[in-house]
Amino acid sequence: MYTPPATIDNEELVEAFNAYVALYNERHADEIARGECVALEPSASAFIEKASGIKRRHVIDREGILDPERMCPSIPDRGNDQPSVQCDMAVVACNEALAQAGRTVADVDAVIVACSNLQRAYPAVSIEVQAALGIQGFAYDMNVACSSATFGLQAAVNAVENGTAKAVLVVSPEICSGHLNFTDRDSHFIFGDACTAILVERDSDVEANQGFDILGTRLVTQYSNNIRNNFGFLNRGDESGIGKPDKLFIQQGRKVFKEVSPLVAETIQGHLSSLSLTPESLRRMWLHQANLNMNQLIARRVLGRDATAEEAPVILDEYANTSSAGSIIAFHKHKDDLATGDLGVICSFGAGYSIGSVVVRRR
Repeated sequence: MYTPPATIDNEELVEAFNAYVALYNERHADEIARGECVALEPSASAFIEKASGIKRRHVIDREGILDPERMCPSIPDRGNDQPSVQCDMAVVACNEALAQAGRTVADVDAVIVACSNLQRAYPAVSIEVQAALGIQGFAYDMNVACSSATFGLQAAVNAVENGTAKAVLVVSPEICSGHLNFTDRDSHFIFGDACTAILVERDSDVEANQGFDILGTRLVTQYSNNIRNNFGFLNRGDESGIGKPDKLFIQQGRKVFKEVSPLVAETIQGHLSSLSLTPESLRRMWLHQANLNMNQLIARRVLGRDATAEEAPVILDEYANTSSAGSIIAFHKHKDDLATGDLGVICSFGAGYSIGSVVVRRR
């Protein structure tokens, strides 16, 4: 994985947000007094941690986010002859994944960049990453929001199984700070930035006791507007919508919690059953890192009891929600202690709704 060096803890984020609130309320004092707009309310670090389990986050840029007059990251445009920010992140993560696997770029013939936000429509960021790494073969981008990485794993498994590719890099360069509304009290603390990379190849090409076998994948989608971002190339067709809150991340959090949690638990249970496995056989659950309370509820529904920190590890406190990278970060950080034969499930869930489940076994 690639982790941006800059961090913002809850106290720093709240200080900037509350300064913005004070400025806003002062500048709109007359409208507020006339009832034409509503005064903004300050936030608090304790509220953030209780609501989400998040304590800090890594970001590409902290100065712009913490500037009460700006409240968004400052990430300058790069020339077309320079690598994009997402490409730079992806190359670091891919090289680390290859080093861990004892492979070189010559062993790889496909790249899938799977993430919730791409910084341009075309040319594909994946093809840029492919070129930067010097990989021969093919590449493409895909977006299934917070489930992009697990859906990318499914696509990689298919490519390897049907012979389209011998080895595939699935890369998730998530710059979530770019689509987060840092002036919204209910969500300004949710996201962080990171990039993960996974190498998928034939089991016959991997030495014994190395890596993980993918026993099966399961994908589920169900349409919902409860998590949405309306930013797109048609925005200029209606000037009245430019700059409106719906052109950034918006969600109805309580509805998402209520509707997605049981759906995720049912998906995992059904997936395990289809593989003749039981929840009791799981050593680990690497769940999407969106909300601590949500993860605890899902794990409890799957296991029939509260999960231990070892059974369902959490990286939210340090990384916040990194969209599709979250479950892979949890896997990256909490996999080395597993013994041969130990089972686990990587599970993502998010906008769409989308759910991706990948059952793995330590080789």
